[in-house]
Amino acid sequence: MIDAAPNAPTCVVAEDEALLRQALVAELKRAWPGLQVLAECEDGASAVEALAEHQPDVAFLDIRMPGLTGLEVAAIAAEASPRTRIVFVTAYDQYAIDAFERGAIDYLLKPVKPERLDATVARLQAADAMPDAASLASLLDKLGALPKQAGAVEPLT
Repeated sequence: MIDAAPNAPTCVVAEDEALLRQALVAELKRAWPGLQVLAECEDGASAVEALAEHQPDVAFLDIRMPGLTGLEVAAIAAEASPRTRIVFVTAYDQYAIDAFERGAIDYLLKPVKPERLDATVARLQAADAMPDAASLASLLDKLGALPKQAGAVEPLT
């Protein structure tokens, strides 16, 4: 198991072809130097195990893999690692609709172009910068608990 730096974004990469997996990991390190790759998987079953164990921020999944497909892994990940965002990386464009129906953040076609991966990373980082619903609810609760300022006008009801 790889220990991630505190608050560092994390990912799992699942690609059955070793050279493509290594190339994707290298490109991710270039595009997102702070990203911690927690596991590299060569099939769907090991991807499910890695997602359940590591609960990463992002999973980069090939669609056609031995055993479980990337689409099946994504469906299982919704339960096993619900906060994990899914990015599909595949040579097949015909699965795009299914991928987005399973909540994919993005869909990259192989060979992955650096500028396209950069756009995906920017999208993921922008989402990380936005507060989640629980954070917003907590902030609203705190604002509602603030004492009323002297002289503040009460709203009309």
